[in-house]
Amino acid sequence: MINALVAYKGKPARIVSQTTHKFALEFSDGSSRSVREKDFRFIHPEFAQIDDVCAHADIAILEDLSEEILTLEEITQWLFDEYSAKNAWCSCVLIEDGLYFYWQKDKVFIRPTSQVKSIQIKRDTQILEAQNLKHCEDNIANNTFDEQDLPYIKEIEKVALNQSKHAKILTNIGIKNTPESAYKLLLRVDYFKPSFNPYPARNDLPKDEQIDVSMAPVERVDLTHLSSYAIDNADSNDADDAISVDDDKIWVHIADVSLIAAAGSELDVYAQERASNLYLPEQIIHMLPVSATKMCALGLTETSNALSIGFTLESGEINSIEVVHSLIKVTNISYDDADGMLVSNEHLSKLQSITKAHKQYRDKSGAISLNLPNVDVRFKQGQVSITPQNSSQSRELVAEMMIMAGRVIAKFAIDNEIAMPYAIQDEGEFPQETLDNKDALSLSESFKATKFFKRSATSSKILPHFGLGLKAYLRITSPLRRYLDLLAHQQLSCFIKGEDTLSKEDVKKIIGIHNATMSSVGKTVRSSNEHYKCVYLLDNPSWQGAGVVVDTRGDKALFMIPELGMMTQIKFKILPKLDEKMVLKVTSVDLVDCRTNFKAI
Repeated sequence: MINALVAYKGKPARIVSQTTHKFALEFSDGSSRSVREKDFRFIHPEFAQIDDVCAHADIAILEDLSEEILTLEEITQWLFDEYSAKNAWCSCVLIEDGLYFYWQKDKVFIRPTSQVKSIQIKRDTQILEAQNLKHCEDNIANNTFDEQDLPYIKEIEKVALNQSKHAKILTNIGIKNTPESAYKLLLRVDYFKPSFNPYPARNDLPKDEQIDVSMAPVERVDLTHLSSYAIDNADSNDADDAISVDDDKIWVHIADVSLIAAAGSELDVYAQERASNLYLPEQIIHMLPVSATKMCALGLTETSNALSIGFTLESGEINSIEVVHSLIKVTNISYDDADGMLVSNEHLSKLQSITKAHKQYRDKSGAISLNLPNVDVRFKQGQVSITPQNSSQSRELVAEMMIMAGRVIAKFAIDNEIAMPYAIQDEGEFPQETLDNKDALSLSESFKATKFFKRSATSSKILPHFGLGLKAYLRITSPLRRYLDLLAHQQLSCFIKGEDTLSKEDVKKIIGIHNATMSSVGKTVRSSNEHYKCVYLLDNPSWQGAGVVVDTRGDKALFMIPELGMMTQIKFKILPKLDEKMVLKVTSVDLVDCRTNFKAI
């Protein structure tokens, strides 16, 4: 075998000497290596210098040799007519390529034509994919993309929306496979516009579905003689509560949703998966199908079906509770209209007096609330608007009526041993100074007081809600928008009709499922609002406005910006005083991390 041509790890070599167990190989670059016989493949008994030029191989002949097993010498003679060292090496290269043949020990298996075609198609596909991938990588490097790139862009989109953990192209261009990094890239190439909100998809929230609904028949009490008012925002058309008064009897009427979404029904499961309406700047994602709103919302037709709660209030105490399925006539009015009617309308005027008395009762019972500034963020027709949530007499009236309804139904449920999802809050550890001045706290004092609040929660246990100053309370007035309100309605409806209600353990289990879902809902609402606030500041890069110092931390002052509903920290050499107002200017906006920096001017 001395002077034979062999292949060692894909390279041609010449055998220059031989010992008992090893062969000395010499390579074209002059290097040498001593190896065992099993480590190389014999090509030809005579060595020849090998180059990249091969004679034309007669590949067509292979169709007649399909699935045969031949020696390297036989293959070479078929392909090149002559078994020379160079031709044998060219045959070896073709075999190693694996398209037409493959090694079976020292012999060669010739693939069937169908198999060759299949491999070639796969290789062509891989070549085309590599070309397309390179095309997309080059485009991204230039901050653009075209239609050819869309399959790769869609993979990046899935990562950006937390629907996939990996996109090959991100790895190839050295970008982390995280939602934030992918989202930043898609903003950079202008695939995502800044106005696109990624958070509903990123948190995997279900979308609205079109479902036909029907309401189960039930015997109703006719309350159409009452003047019932549904007071809401001017642009609202889905009122789920209304109020009225009849002599000393106070009534809160609520959309009768449990009769289209009974416990355990398909619609109930649908609502439970969503947990709540999501009021996002650019859209509303509904807990129930829109068809349910059209059927149940109050005031959309001449008469409305309701679950009505009647009661009297005497020296702060609730008495004479009635809970009935009812038929009512509703007048829909806006908060602004209601403000103008509080003096002239005898019913609203009387209800205002009642709610003021109830608020005083709660205040004496230790209720405490903080009037920190809030804003409404809306995205319509390509523009972001941020408007303060202003208080008004009618808003306070409606809010207090809803609290009364929750207190009434809590008492009704306790008296009748109906398991319910109670809203609870432990007693806060407020300094006495805060309690003594709770109605006249400055902005910084209110902010400080938030640290002493205990988190509110939901429980099947009957426990106080100290923030509201109530021994028991549950939310009842928004069954179209909040699942636990719907659950409370289901329990009430079953009790009224004499049917079995869910047990305390069943309610506790539902509360656990609901809390897990609400975590994603709350995160989506917060992130979406912060996102569009950043979009607003990107659209208004020269924004300036008032900031109020609410805390100091080291050499930094913490500002609340009421106009934007935002907080920011700014470093100072000399710290400003608490509650001092300063004009702030935006300096940078990071849409990916929803972070904005300001400076004082």
